[in-house]
Amino acid sequence: MFAAIFNVDGRPVDHRRFGVAGHDFESLDPAGHVAFICSKAGPQLATGEAIGIRGLGGQYRIVGRVRLDARDELRSLLSSPPQAFMGEVSDAELCLRAYAAWGDAFLDRLTGDFCFVLWDDARKRLICARDQLGIRSLFHAEVGGAWFVSDSLDWIAAQTVVARDLDDTWIADFLTVGHSLESERTVYRHIRRVAPAHVLTISGTRAVMRRYWRLDIGDPLYFRDRRQYTEGFLDLLSKSIADRLPAGRVGISMGGGLDSTTLAACAVHVTGDASRVVAECLDFEQFASARERHFSSLAADRLGVELRHRRGDDLVYDTEWWARSITTPEPSAVITTAQFDREVVCERAERASVWFYGEGPDNALSFERNDYLSWLAGRRDWRRLAEVGVFYLRVKGLAGWWETLRRYTRRRQPADDSIGVPPWIDPALARRLDLQQRLAGSTRLGGDGAGFVPRHPWRPGAVAGFNDPIWPAVLSDYEFEESLGPLALRHPFLDLRVLEFMLSVPTLPWAREKLLLREAMRGHLPAEVLARRKTPHESTLPFGHGLPALPRDGYLDRYVDVSIVSAGNWSGRLRSNALAVHILDHWLKRMRLGGAHSS
Repeated sequence: MFAAIFNVDGRPVDHRRFGVAGHDFESLDPAGHVAFICSKAGPQLATGEAIGIRGLGGQYRIVGRVRLDARDELRSLLSSPPQAFMGEVSDAELCLRAYAAWGDAFLDRLTGDFCFVLWDDARKRLICARDQLGIRSLFHAEVGGAWFVSDSLDWIAAQTVVARDLDDTWIADFLTVGHSLESERTVYRHIRRVAPAHVLTISGTRAVMRRYWRLDIGDPLYFRDRRQYTEGFLDLLSKSIADRLPAGRVGISMGGGLDSTTLAACAVHVTGDASRVVAECLDFEQFASARERHFSSLAADRLGVELRHRRGDDLVYDTEWWARSITTPEPSAVITTAQFDREVVCERAERASVWFYGEGPDNALSFERNDYLSWLAGRRDWRRLAEVGVFYLRVKGLAGWWETLRRYTRRRQPADDSIGVPPWIDPALARRLDLQQRLAGSTRLGGDGAGFVPRHPWRPGAVAGFNDPIWPAVLSDYEFEESLGPLALRHPFLDLRVLEFMLSVPTLPWAREKLLLREAMRGHLPAEVLARRKTPHESTLPFGHGLPALPRDGYLDRYVDVSIVSAGNWSGRLRSNALAVHILDHWLKRMRLGGAHSS
């Protein structure tokens, strides 16, 4: 945990008031009106993300969680004169040097997983930044001229001067879609998030939130030689993996699918030592058709990595979750598996300090065929249109076209009436928030008032998807998982170099069934793994088993009609919505409602 306190009115920070026992505390100027707090510095972790307070020349101080990509390139840009970089320089210190060299433009040169607070003593200002995709979280609150900034929502909420009124909009979003539709909101009305790719600058009585980066994909990458696509992809993914490797072993959360096995293959290549790579596969008997054990074993045997299988059926829902001692900073569905997650995380940490996850390609290589073809036609690029048309006709084959014909001619299923506002949501709340229209709205760009995401001309779904608030919500769940044990989770496909490359390759052929990965892994993974098609599956486990009755004490009445939730035997999406009501009730009870109340 780290935090910063800034009294813009010049009052000294009283460290006795802010729960800093067991933490490092440092006043940053003689007046003592700004201070940094962080967890006690211990031995440098293998993850390279040890939190500490760093300084540069007596003028700049930084505290945060920082893991940068492309460190060598950044060092070379900053190493003039070369003797300025004698010895090792931490990633946090690189951030300070970048700020000293380029001022406010320094964030244009930083990529990676980070959230930090930087103090510029000469200009008497605090700079609070979060990485481009929101892999790390950062929160802030302002009360009577005192600013609190931290990577811990719980720490800010625990400060007695910070009001803990609940945010009805956040809660309504959670009860309907499972996460906030705005990246800046938290469950507390007076505590906000720094949105991904944003920086908050506080100077005197002025506070400015600014977006410093956007996902910007131009025209497709066209190479004469097809090998340039796969070689370019492998080169960037290898650099991403190298930037994320710990000193010892690295773990791969590896099923039998293409994404995670690609990570394993590239990790073996980058390390040059298969014994440094370990893997674990969750094996679900209820999804026997997916054959995860079979395909993951094929890949592990080919690569020579140590693979363990773990039965996953019993890990998807804890029937006693509501009676456990674990809590989450905000209401979250992760509470229903937190006990199991803790056991898994602690066991994995014994094998490796860093684990890779394969998030990214399913979204970045989504097959947006019609949009790409329409874009080519609009540009009158008849040559490429003819080329991809011939390719598509050929590779899809008779079986593929027959399936397409069946799909378009079969009887349409009636619309799922569970989508929308659940029937138990309080009507007054739904009207006040215009909840139905809110759910139907487009993806927003968070934080800078820029409105809606402009539609990308040839990759609209993929680009909009990475601007969707669901991404920082998912990544926040991974952060919570990290908090359960001594390990770091990393996402090599979400390296901006890799992500932008995947989004920039021509949809046809490279996004069809993730051909980019299949071609790149030819000769590295077994042919049976490369030929495997994605196997969608949906759990049919009885979520909600053993839950206590919802209370009739009035605390939930502002949001839901408890009698409706309790009366139905809900299925489909409404089952998850009903579970969200229980999760909210559980969280409110743990908060004891003494400091958290609606307004």
